[in-house]
Amino acid sequence: MNFNKMIYHYSVSFHFLPSKKNLEKRHFKTTQNMTLTLISDTHFQHEKLDLPGGDMLVHAGDLCKYGTEDEVIIFLEWFEKQAYTHKIFIAGNHDWFFEIYDNPYIDKIIPPTIHYLNDLGVEIEGFKIWGSPVQPAFCDWAFNRKKGAEINKHWELIPKDTDILITHGPPFGILDQTDSNYNAGCEMLLKKVNQIKPKIHVFGHIHEGYGMIEKGKTIFANASSVNSNYQMVNAPIVLNF
Repeated sequence: MNFNKMIYHYSVSFHFLPSKKNLEKRHFKTTQNMTLTLISDTHFQHEKLDLPGGDMLVHAGDLCKYGTEDEVIIFLEWFEKQAYTHKIFIAGNHDWFFEIYDNPYIDKIIPPTIHYLNDLGVEIEGFKIWGSPVQPAFCDWAFNRKKGAEINKHWELIPKDTDILITHGPPFGILDQTDSNYNAGCEMLLKKVNQIKPKIHVFGHIHEGYGMIEKGKTIFANASSVNSNYQMVNAPIVLNF
């Protein structure tokens, strides 16, 4: 299967999500008209992707393999060239560069056409977008935070009127199951998402959880590009609305 020639493609309103097995296009009238492409966990294999272009490209973290500055610079050069009006990314647990260096240094290497969100928000085309790289502590990776008050202080920063939430890790019980049938998502993130009810919540981290699902008023998308063996087999997820 050549995943580069596939697109996990949905046309949706913010009140409907077709089932994961139903891939035909569906069109609805909305006040906005935008195409989002969602990717995550490319692990320095981004050049294998053949992206369709559109209005907004979102990367939900783990752009690096080792987390070096050289990897980050190469990724940003590629990311900037993609045919999208708006480009947004967050870091993930492999992206040590963003954990180690301070914001002034990071800001110097990020092109002005790219939005990097680290517990920060941006409003684009009327959509309020928030991004955070943190995830529950596991094996001492970047942006690991202990469960409880330490990680919850990050979730409490998420504005209640967020339309598109980008986190590296999933909420508990939603596209977060590992090959060993362990739910690796964050319970406190799930609680926050249930409170604010964003229109879209995109994440990655758990490669095995790739896919989309609707719960309540929120579309959840695990956009991991690689599988559990770090093979690039998952198609970009495209949302038309």
